Amino acid sequence: MSGAGGTAGASVSSAPPEQEEGVTWWYRWLCRLSGVLGAVSCAISGFFNCITIHPLNIAAGVWMIMNAFVLLLCEAPFCCQFIEFANTVAAKVDQLRSWQKAVFYCGMAVVPIVISLTLTTLLGNAVAFATGVLYGLSALGKKGDAISYARIQQQKQQADEEKLTDTLEGEL
Repeated sequence: MSGAGGTAGASVSSAPPEQEEGVTWWYRWLCRLSGVLGAVSCAISGFFNCITIHPLNIAAGVWMIMNAFVLLLCEAPFCCQFIEFANTVAAKVDQLRSWQKAVFYCGMAVVPIVISLTLTTLLGNAVAFATGVLYGLSALGKKGDAISYARIQQQKQQADEEKLTDTLEGEL
């Protein structure tokens, strides 16, 4: 019983996520790498932000450390092997669209800056925010080539000229 259920569960969880909007493999790895680097920068800056007597700086530092944990949990679940639900959370995050990840990561990075605007919070959240920007750019999709763009522009120009000649002929 556990053999049939285990293989079915393993095949579902090991299935690759749905192909994002034409994003190459190296761009996905770049997003993951920036997420891990963002987590490291948030954790280090959050720790240094907590070494103060100002309560807002401490709150921003704690939030940054929490951001680091969430980024690691979402982007590199193998770093959180001691947490039982890490792979489940990572699988759910992989199913999100790129723009949803972008909004989530950028929103997480902006909150500590709103709480306490210091150089430490700005620099610590810069890479985490950049991760959200990278995911946002991937949501825009692949850029077209120059030939197809020129062809579309030419077709629009011809259509405009035809409309102009039709109106001029109608007036005569």
